Amino acid sequence: MAKHDGKKVFFEDAAFTVFNGVYEPAEDTFLVAENLAVDVGDEVLDVGSGCGILSVLSAKKARRVVAVDINPDAANCTRLNAKANGISDKVDVIRGDMLGSLRREAQFDAVIFNAPYLPTEDEEPSGWVDRAWQGGRGGRELIDRFIVQAPEHLKCGGQILLVQSTLSDVQKTLKLFAKKNLKAKIVAERKVEFETITVIQAERLSQVNSRASKF
Repeated sequence: MAKHDGKKVFFEDAAFTVFNGVYEPAEDTFLVAENLAVDVGDEVLDVGSGCGILSVLSAKKARRVVAVDINPDAANCTRLNAKANGISDKVDVIRGDMLGSLRREAQFDAVIFNAPYLPTEDEEPSGWVDRAWQGGRGGRELIDRFIVQAPEHLKCGGQILLVQSTLSDVQKTLKLFAKKNLKAKIVAERKVEFETITVIQAERLSQVNSRASKF
């Protein structure tokens, strides 16, 4: 793995290297980290893993974590931090575009997404870090896409944790999850300057046919 410049970030008793060109954990990251509900033996999907902080924290209890990021530096950063924190054997890292890189039959107990949620008029982000926070017009381009795809990869009794801003219409997210037959609610909020960061939990409660979680 090529050497990358970066900085150190700490959460609880874990340390993480954040490469230049990778989204640095901020209030949104820490808010979802404080509200992770991963049980022993769970299989977890971390969408947009960034430096891998949520993958590493999940892997402390989970049986297996699949981390996906379109940014090649983020994928390498996740691998490095999984190894540095002694859980690389439990974390599989994929460079890919959200859930499109998974097999259709892959299912998980928990799906986590710290979404790019800030509204922007720019048609295309100018770099990888911009991609990590720019949500397009209305801030919902990736959120809406995720809500369409994610329920197909959720086990019965599983949960989705989605992080977004009040600037990108939280109520619409709750309604869209309901249309997917998921019970959704706000489980955490943190006000920062001109917005409130929100963690939304969506649960699959209905019985569905169980499928193998091969990715």
